Amino acid sequence: MKRRLFLLCMIVIAADVAAPAAFARQQTTCESLWYNQNAIYARRGMCFKDERALRVFGQRCFRPYGKLTFRDQRRVDSIARQQRRLGCGAE
Repeated sequence: MKRRLFLLCMIVIAADVAAPAAFARQQTTCESLWYNQNAIYARRGMCFKDERALRVFGQRCFRPYGKLTFRDQRRVDSIARQQRRLGCGAE
């Protein structure tokens, strides 16, 4: 019984360690970076004009109308750097 519990704990720990790496790989496509960046703006009420963003997020348009918090801005800047590194187009 103790051995089974130990093995189960090891499997759970291994899964927790592997998950962030898989998540990081998943986040490096241009499509996912575009989505994540615009999702931040959508949560902050951005009035989208881009047809693609409108299809995905709809017309949000509420206060603060896309004005980002310091933390959001840091995340958007990080995403923009990743987009440049990957050579993503004007997305």
